[in-house]
Amino acid sequence: MSSDSITHVVVPGTFDPVTYGHIDVIRRARRLFPEVTVAVAASVAKRGCGPTFSLDERVQMIREALELEGITDGVSVESFSGLLVSFCRDCGAGGVVKGLRAMTDFEYELQQADLNSHMAPDIESIFVMSSPEYGYVSSSIVREIASLGESVELLVPTNVQEHLKAHYSNR
Repeated sequence: MSSDSITHVVVPGTFDPVTYGHIDVIRRARRLFPEVTVAVAASVAKRGCGPTFSLDERVQMIREALELEGITDGVSVESFSGLLVSFCRDCGAGGVVKGLRAMTDFEYELQQADLNSHMAPDIESIFVMSSPEYGYVSSSIVREIASLGESVELLVPTNVQEHLKAHYSNR
């Protein structure tokens, strides 16, 4: 292994809430790299409104979900606000791993990767294609289905189902 090999990557996202698609990307990143930090973005103004769950709730849900899925060795979960490249530098990560579901994901993520490369050429952008069984899963779809009182058990771990049920039953 050369001295510039990447041993630590960040898997960033809002994770509002974490889905099996996210967990698949985290699992695959861990297979490729010995150390993975799941970076939960504050995202206070995402799409003009804040996230459904608080930052602390999202961090807790991911930690619980990864524990349920047996993905704990070499994986940590941290929250962040500000620039992703700054977070990567602060935690010593040499790369960012993102999952891609469709061309629309690619266009957006390419813009982000280009900007990150300009600001931090030493931090690599690494993309993994969505596994076919999760290509249609998104947090917004999960929230919409759960808000209608329907089951999301095929889309999210049991702990997330419980958080969603509690959130939407209190409305």
